[in-house]
Amino acid sequence: MSKAAIILAAGQGTRMKSATPKVLHKVAGLPLLGHVIAALKGAGVDRVVVVTSTAGDAVRAYAKSAGADTAIQDQQLGTGHAAACAREALAGFDGTLLVVNGDMPLITADTISECLKAQERTGLALLAFEAADPGAYGRVLMTPEGYLDRIVEFKDANEEERATAFCNAGCYAADAGKFFGWAAALKNDNAQKEYYLTDVPALAKQDGVQCAVAITDELSVTGVNSRAELAEAERKFQTRMRARLLADGVTMTAPETVFFAHDTQIENDVEIEPFVVFAGGVTVKNGARLRSHSHLEGATVASGAIIGPFARLRPGAEIGENAHIGNFVEVKNTKIGAGAKANHLTYLGDATVGEGANIGAGTITCNYDGFTKAHTEIGAGAFIGSNTALVAPVKVGHGAVTAAGSVITDDVCPDALAIARGVQTEKPGWAKAFRERKKSEKK
Repeated sequence: MSKAAIILAAGQGTRMKSATPKVLHKVAGLPLLGHVIAALKGAGVDRVVVVTSTAGDAVRAYAKSAGADTAIQDQQLGTGHAAACAREALAGFDGTLLVVNGDMPLITADTISECLKAQERTGLALLAFEAADPGAYGRVLMTPEGYLDRIVEFKDANEEERATAFCNAGCYAADAGKFFGWAAALKNDNAQKEYYLTDVPALAKQDGVQCAVAITDELSVTGVNSRAELAEAERKFQTRMRARLLADGVTMTAPETVFFAHDTQIENDVEIEPFVVFAGGVTVKNGARLRSHSHLEGATVASGAIIGPFARLRPGAEIGENAHIGNFVEVKNTKIGAGAKANHLTYLGDATVGEGANIGAGTITCNYDGFTKAHTEIGAGAFIGSNTALVAPVKVGHGAVTAAGSVITDDVCPDALAIARGVQTEKPGWAKAFRERKKSEKK
């Protein structure tokens, strides 16, 4: 059966104190909303509708970029009203519908799948969690048969009800047609005059539909409402990611100092030294070594390569097998061949470096003229002398050598030596005479 989801993202997020909508704040480099969309798609959800406020242009733009549709909640009338606003966007949909919050960056496809499985038992399911500190969460009270009895808000719960640790995660799964029928029947006879999703199970029960309960861990349904909670969600994400990679055979001598992006891919037997940071789009193959204080983004690192310390790989960097990118080397949109080395103080941008080439300290590819980016090609086995400037577009043939301090503006033939520097001249005794003259002037 096809699956669709409604993501509630119309809240004002005032506690964030930010011009950026709450669901666009990031954990591990991905907006909160992006984490939720990814989890839904991972659970096989075909269509996603993000409900936004009237002022949510940025949220709608992001949702569209992530492959989701949008609907607008023109008035803030509660969670039930927000979900009902997606009805038109899902007109004609006949399948299972999920309703989830847009501020849960740690939710997983497995958690979504558990809610869907629970829904198959009765036709309606609620996601709940056992809280370490239930606090003011709404309590989930169960029947002896294991179905939902009712949801009681903390302020309305008695001492016995407050003693339960099962809390409402705010996520539901139901048949789409029935859900929108229940949503349309919601009443706002409460102090806030709002329509609440928590009233849906009671309406379903009147129709003879029990609400099953899927239990998940508290981590997976962690919400974000403030900067402090955002930082805590980041910490929890990183802790979970580190634990997974350690279990997968990645070595980290100080894992608490290493930070990953949401999509970081690292194979086993990779060694990561302290204070390495991953931005989005990085893949590291088995046996590579990432030395301390390196930063990687949009890059691939092949088996056996060594990166750093203090290296920066920017988007488009492709580091070949057993290649070395050393301290204070920056690589951008460049393919480094197998066994090639750039061990220190170098910038390689918009270039191709052949297998086994050696790039001396202080080498730069002069790839940008203020208007366009040009390409530099360095052949296999070439030796680029220290402090060489390669003015693109330019080619250095295989096995060629450039003399230290050269500014290479023309192509270099294979196996040739290119020298492009001023001729050294010497004036005997000039320095001594200069010092004596200056001393005399000073007196």
